[in-house]
Amino acid sequence: MSAFSAGSFSVFRTKVASSALQAIADHWRQACRDKPMPAWSDLSPSDLAPHFKRLWAFKYDSASGEFTARLAGNRAMVGFGKSFRGTPLKDLHPPHIFDLAQSHMAKVVTERAAYYCSGKLFKAGSQVFEGERIMLPLSSDGERGDGILGATDFESRLMEGPVELLLGEIEWFSIR
Repeated sequence: MSAFSAGSFSVFRTKVASSALQAIADHWRQACRDKPMPAWSDLSPSDLAPHFKRLWAFKYDSASGEFTARLAGNRAMVGFGKSFRGTPLKDLHPPHIFDLAQSHMAKVVTERAAYYCSGKLFKAGSQVFEGERIMLPLSSDGERGDGILGATDFESRLMEGPVELLLGEIEWFSIR
C-alpha cells in the first residue's frame, strides 16, 4: 500500500467525478505496491491505454528544478498543435502561466502530493474548457519524486486559437 492513508486517497478519489480519471488514479495507487510513489516502469501501458488521450507526463530534474515533457496524449497534442514530448515546461507556456504550472508541479514531486483541479482548465481562443485535472507523483526509487503522471478530462470539442492554461478550484492531498 502507498503512503497515502486509506482515508486520504478515498477523499481524493471521491473528489474526482470522471470515471477515466478515477481509473487512472486507481491504477497509480495499485502501482505503488508498498512504496509511497510508483516508478514510471511500475505503470501498466495496457491498463492506461483506454485513457491515453487524457494522459500527459513530465520528468523532473531535481538538480535543475526543470520539468521536461515525457508523454502527451491526443488531447494535449491537439491543444498545443503538436506533440510536446521532450519539450521543457518553460517552452510550453508564457511566463505567468509557466510560473504557476512550475510551482504546482514542483509541489507534487517535492512534497509528495496529489493535485486535483476542477472547473476552468484552459482557454483556446475565446472558448473556455471546463473539466478535471489530476497530477500524481512518480519516483524511480519510490522515495524522491522525479516525475508526474497527469491527466485531464473535459468535453471534447473543436479548439481554435492559442491554448492558455487556467486554474479552477485546486485541492491538495498529502501522500506521506
